[in-house]
Amino acid sequence: MKATGIVRRIDDLGRVVIPKEIRRTMRIREGDPLEIYTDREGEVIFKKYSPIGELTNFAEQYADTLHKVCLMDVIICDRDVVIACAGVPKREYLEKTLSEELEKLMESRSIYTHREGSDPMMPLSESLAHYVSCAMPIISSGDIIGIVASLKSLDGYGKNNLSAEVENRLVSTAAGFLGRQLEE
Repeated sequence: MKATGIVRRIDDLGRVVIPKEIRRTMRIREGDPLEIYTDREGEVIFKKYSPIGELTNFAEQYADTLHKVCLMDVIICDRDVVIACAGVPKREYLEKTLSEELEKLMESRSIYTHREGSDPMMPLSESLAHYVSCAMPIISSGDIIGIVASLKSLDGYGKNNLSAEVENRLVSTAAGFLGRQLEE
């Protein structure tokens, strides 16, 4: 564990303020759920809670199926990082931070389709060889919990010959299905 040198007192209601620097670094936003753990040494640990994290195995299977059946390169993300991918190198995508553009798209709660001739949207904060072709936020019980995105290669090489309409429907179906799985 890393010491920050920051000390906070608990108020009379049992609350403690997480400093802005830590919230920014850990990408904790107002309203984000946190899990609380304790250990034998008396340490209290706060961890960002990702509802879609509970579906990681299922999300991996869904991404693999989309890739195998439709030849789509797919990433499935929670609000911060990629939790499942298929068709792209796992070591380059899994647990990597989403780009600010993709985070903003998630907040829009609407489907995105890349238009020919427009600037490509990068899926991750570090530049890679793929751009977002189509993306749809995952919404469960009215809350945004993640996003499903199909990717295409920046060099134009790709296996996916689906029409934009079919790709939109597949990505929307995946996002809707994952969102409903969390409602049960």
